[in-house]
Amino acid sequence: MKLRHVLIGIPVIAVLAGAGWWYHIYASHHPSTSDAYVGRHVVHIAAQVSGPIKTVLISDNQAVKGDELLLTIDPAPFELAVRHAEAQLQQAQEDLAAADARVNAAEAKVASAKANASEASRHAQRIEALVAKGSASRDMGDSAEQDKLDAQAALNSARAELVAAKAARGALGENNASIKSAQAALAQAKLDLQHTRIYAPADGVVGNFDLRPGSYVDAGNPLFALVESHDVWVDANFKETDLPRIQPGQPASISVDAVPDRQFKGKVEGLSPASGTAFSLLPPENATGNWVKVTQRFAVRIRVLDPTPQLRVGASAEVTVNTTVD
Repeated sequence: MKLRHVLIGIPVIAVLAGAGWWYHIYASHHPSTSDAYVGRHVVHIAAQVSGPIKTVLISDNQAVKGDELLLTIDPAPFELAVRHAEAQLQQAQEDLAAADARVNAAEAKVASAKANASEASRHAQRIEALVAKGSASRDMGDSAEQDKLDAQAALNSARAELVAAKAARGALGENNASIKSAQAALAQAKLDLQHTRIYAPADGVVGNFDLRPGSYVDAGNPLFALVESHDVWVDANFKETDLPRIQPGQPASISVDAVPDRQFKGKVEGLSPASGTAFSLLPPENATGNWVKVTQRFAVRIRVLDPTPQLRVGASAEVTVNTTVD
C-alpha cells in the first residue's frame, strides 16, 4: 500500500515541480504588477477674460466634441471695447493725415524759402557789381546783402520746421507708431471678445462642472475639467528588479478592475527616470542608523492600444509585460 502511495505521489510531485518551474520561467519573462492606474489627459478649462456667464450649454459628465461651444461670458463690455478701439484707430489715422498735411505744407514753405533765398543771393551779387562800378551806393549793397541773409535765415527756419513736422508725424502708413498702437489695441479688444466664447479644446467628457448663468468668473481661474477621450495609458509601478527586462515597444496585457470582462492590449511607451519616492514632496531620509533596504518601484507608462470610454482616470489595473518580444 505504501509503495503504491509513493508511486502515485512521485508523478504528482513531478507535475507540481514542473508547473512551479514553468511558472517561475514565465513570471521572469512576463513581469506583472497590480500597482497600476489608468490615465488620460485632463485639461483644466479657465476663462481668459473676466465677467458674468451669459449662457451655459453643457452639464456635468457630458461628452463633448472638440471646438464645441461650452459656455459664453457676457460680451457687452467687450463689444464696447472693440468699438472704442476702432474709434481710436480712426482717430490715429486722421491725426496721421493731419500731420502728413503739415509736412506737405512745411515742404512747400521750404521750396518757397529756397527760391527766395536764391533770388536774394542773385540780387545781392548784381548790386555788389554795381557798387563796384560806382553805379550804386554802398547802402544799396548793404541792404541787398541783408536781404540775402534774411532769406537764408528764413530758409533755415523753414527747413527746421520741416524736420520738426516729419518727427511729429513719424513713419507713414502702417509703420506709424500711433497706427501700430491703435491696431494692437483693436486686435486685443477683438481677441478679448472672442474669449467670451469658451470652446472645448478636444473631444472629451466634462467633469467637476457646476456653473450657472450669472456666475462671475475671473480670468485664469480654473472653471472645470475636461477629460480627453484620446491618448489613454496606464502608469504601472514595477519593482526595480523588473526594469532590466522591460524595454519601450514591448507588448503588454492590461486588466482593469472597472472592466472585468475584457483584457486590453498595450505597448510599453517609456520608463520613468526616477522612482516614485524621488518625485514625492517629502522624499524619505535614509541617512540614518536604522535604515532598511526597500525595493523601489518605478513607473512604466503603457499605451492602451484599444481604449474604451469605460477606462476612467484613476481606475485600478493590472499589467503584464511580455519581455520576450523586442
